[in-house]
Amino acid sequence: MTALPDHPNIELAVRYHEAVAAGATGDDLARFFHPDAVHHELPNALLPNGATRNLAEILDAAERGQQVIREQHFDIHNAVATGDQVALEVTWTGVLAIPLGALAAGDEMRAEIATFLTIRDGVILSQRNYDCYVTKF
Repeated sequence: MTALPDHPNIELAVRYHEAVAAGATGDDLARFFHPDAVHHELPNALLPNGATRNLAEILDAAERGQQVIREQHFDIHNAVATGDQVALEVTWTGVLAIPLGALAAGDEMRAEIATFLTIRDGVILSQRNYDCYVTKF
């Protein structure tokens, strides 16, 4: 990971991505989110219509993701924070646990991602992801 600016909201964003990479689910993941959290995943190769999730749906998606991805990593290239906003430039790499499209279990997927977080009371209130999958399905 690139050296990132020293800012408490960036530190939260990094810890959150590290927890996701480590497979955090349930309370281990929920601790990063405000009870009113909303995640907007903009349309991409896996979700052509995008998705909007509340906290319960975020946690459910993390559980389902454990069945699809056996390991993952986030390489944060850049981070900017101002006020309660954090913007991240990230390369995500994941190894499939099951076949997906033309990919076999064990194949690696990669996406270039822009993530925008709004922080309230030291936790994530909202997240917007722009996921650009480099891997062809």
